[in-house]
Amino acid sequence: MNIILFGPPGVGKGTQAVLLKDKFKLLHISTGEALRGEVARGTELGKKAKAIMDSGKLVSDDIVAGIVANAMQNVGDRKGVMLDGFPRTVAQAKILDTLCAEKKIRIDHVVSLEAEKELILKRLSGRRFCDKCGKDYNIYFNPPKVEGECDACEGGRLTQRTDDSEATHLNRLNVYEAQTEPVKGYYAGKGLLRTVDGTGTPEEVFSEVCKILG
Repeated sequence: MNIILFGPPGVGKGTQAVLLKDKFKLLHISTGEALRGEVARGTELGKKAKAIMDSGKLVSDDIVAGIVANAMQNVGDRKGVMLDGFPRTVAQAKILDTLCAEKKIRIDHVVSLEAEKELILKRLSGRRFCDKCGKDYNIYFNPPKVEGECDACEGGRLTQRTDDSEATHLNRLNVYEAQTEPVKGYYAGKGLLRTVDGTGTPEEVFSEVCKILG
């Protein structure tokens, strides 16, 4: 079984990827990790990608596809692959079609975890941590007993990471929507798109995904 996993930041895609990889014995291909691996190993693709990134530009579709193709060769005794973070555009989806045809691989399901933007923003921008002991909170879903103060240690104050501002996360979500909505439409046209409510507990979401995958 070969699947593509979609999901906006904060929907819990990382948790589901780990659970799916273990249950279905899939090779989990995260394009970000695969890219960093190629760069670290100093491969030809890695060198090309590093030069582009160092110049402040985006890595081209062809290079990303090549990195994914290399990663797919490591299937080994796994029962399939799970692509995470690729394709991000319709152009990349068409490149993947060609790649799969060459390798005689069929994409069986494109799973998209869905949640309202307002809920995701609360999950992400509501995160706080204690500046003394590091305990995590969420001011909307897991607030401290006393506003701004840590429950676990004396004198600990809650603070917000600089990259957890609502504006930052809203921008990330808007970029995700702009990139992935056309790709989801592309796969919906192929009859491969499966949408899953990502607002439940990790166990509930996982159960719904498993019903789809069989």
